[in-house]
Amino acid sequence: MTKHLRPALLLACFAVTASTFAQTSFQPNLMPLPSEITQGSGALVLKSTFKVETPRTHDARLEAAIARAVRRMETAADLRHEGRGVFGTTPLVVSVAAPGQAVQSLTEDESYSLTVTSEKAMIEANTDVGAMHGLETLIQLVQPTPQGYEIPAVTVHDSPRFPWRGLMIDCGRHFEPIPVIERNIDAMAAVKLNVFHWHLTEDQGFRIESKLFPKLTTKGSDGFFYTQDEVKEVVAYARARGIRVVPEFEMPGHSAAWLYAYPELASGTVPDEIRREFGISNTALDPTREETYVFVRKLLTELTALFPDAYVHIGGDETPAPDWKTNPRILAFKKAHNLKDNDALQAYFNTRVLAILTSLHKRMMGWDEILTPELPKDIVVQSWRGAASLAKGARMGYEGILSAPYYLDGMRPAGVHYLADPVPADSTLTAEEKKRILGGETPMWAEHLNERDIDSRIWPRAAAIAERFWSPQSVTDVDDMYRRLAVVSLELESVGLTHLQSGDARLRAMAHTEQIDDLRTVASAMEPVSFGERSKTQHTDQLTALDRFVDAVRPDPASRHWSELTTTACLKKDAVACAQLTAWFQQIDRAIPHAKEQAAASPQMQDVLPRLDQMHALMVIGEQAADAVEKGSTASGKADWQATLNEAKRPAALVRFTFLDALTKLVEAAK
Repeated sequence: MTKHLRPALLLACFAVTASTFAQTSFQPNLMPLPSEITQGSGALVLKSTFKVETPRTHDARLEAAIARAVRRMETAADLRHEGRGVFGTTPLVVSVAAPGQAVQSLTEDESYSLTVTSEKAMIEANTDVGAMHGLETLIQLVQPTPQGYEIPAVTVHDSPRFPWRGLMIDCGRHFEPIPVIERNIDAMAAVKLNVFHWHLTEDQGFRIESKLFPKLTTKGSDGFFYTQDEVKEVVAYARARGIRVVPEFEMPGHSAAWLYAYPELASGTVPDEIRREFGISNTALDPTREETYVFVRKLLTELTALFPDAYVHIGGDETPAPDWKTNPRILAFKKAHNLKDNDALQAYFNTRVLAILTSLHKRMMGWDEILTPELPKDIVVQSWRGAASLAKGARMGYEGILSAPYYLDGMRPAGVHYLADPVPADSTLTAEEKKRILGGETPMWAEHLNERDIDSRIWPRAAAIAERFWSPQSVTDVDDMYRRLAVVSLELESVGLTHLQSGDARLRAMAHTEQIDDLRTVASAMEPVSFGERSKTQHTDQLTALDRFVDAVRPDPASRHWSELTTTACLKKDAVACAQLTAWFQQIDRAIPHAKEQAAASPQMQDVLPRLDQMHALMVIGEQAADAVEKGSTASGKADWQATLNEAKRPAALVRFTFLDALTKLVEAAK
């Protein structure tokens, strides 16, 4: 067996092994995969940028979308940028029947057809939004050849499986600047997500300007909030890309920032500052005073006017509200209104807020806790409790979206998210009940992230989830998903995301040098623990500096799936795969001594030193096990292997090894 592979060859192993497992000759690097795609004959060679025709309707939104797409393809295909008076010659026809709805909704027609021949590319759609989706598919089809760039001849007929395909970003716990929001909207558009759920208020901050109640931001935001003009900018930016913006104003719980600014709204306990700790707060709005509803009506009237979308999210989750059980005035109110417990009182609150939103011509959304028989059927439930809870709501007549399996802060692999379905194949819902499942959203909670690493926590995993919401239910090939995800990840970087760059920036900052090759190598085989596990292990709050080694490693890096695939091949006595594994173990092991020196010299990385010692032991085991599996021989020291593996599986330094499952299989086979 070859003991050493050249570094360049070793780096290529990730791509080579993945392509080995592809099952078809035509391998479009598209995400999400279209409903129907057929390969044609030949390709459209890109020798010039595009000569665009819009034979039917076209408006400013469509023209801007085409201009952005053409510029991206010019860049991707190394084409000369066309300027004033200079026109391309590659025909691109974008035929759109009508601009679409003035306010995008669940019923917007997002379908499109794309035909590429050796002569031209043509997109046909009923709306601007459909055309924008077709343009994104066209961009993803651009591919290099030794002679230049081309677009393979294909015919695509495509439409989404679900009308609600969202990404939620929590800007309450940690504020995210406008450029961060907008580049994530660009990424959403690239993978055909269509709802930006903007979580704007939390215990840790009220992040949107109210001119009627200015103390919400002067006292409740630390100065980090969005002006109303900035909100309008984001809404317009999203609409230009076919994305709806749904705001969330959390109530009656998660409202410490409200109550610090306006303590008269409190149920009893009044916070003496913005809440810095994370987790569930005991403070809550007082649902028994008419003054609360006067305030809420004025606030929602002002703020919802900034959002054309029909839906407004009120949160509604995690409201233990101990004051509701002890405040004599609230107890008397509950008795007078025959409200037996806190859940009934919150249902009363929700009913009052629903009436306010209805009068504003808005539909109310909330988390699972709002699902009570007292509320009309026109609310929408966002389920964090899971598919069973969502299905229960659908049977009761409520529309809903699924979020439970898609929590990005859980740091689970893309493959796990990918196989979770809003309507599982074995669902017992009727056809009518299934229609009430509108789709899903992937939430990005913000306890342990900021503007420097948020992209790496969302992407590229969110692209795999986007495919689950868009593509046919039968599209479930995890290996092929990872193959395409690696390509789409690079495309996402081209729209401005920093998910592939931010880790290196962190390592350079902690090591105080540009020479981070060895740190990068060891970091590539680690991933962060979940936000929940981090909260239990490390005391953090809103003011904690997020500048540790854990903040430099990415969830579900390429090494996880690559090690699984390559180990599977090695276990089948594939000598090349075993050699690749051995070379990878050796490469990491060679990097450990220098990485340890740099970690020891850095206050932010010293906690990872024991992990690096464990990594060395695991690399030795891996090399010996791979050799034993390939040769069918007995390796020395196997008696101690399991103990080392067990110790390595315990959480430490807030990071986990990506390859432990694969290595465990290798060790079991070596036994």
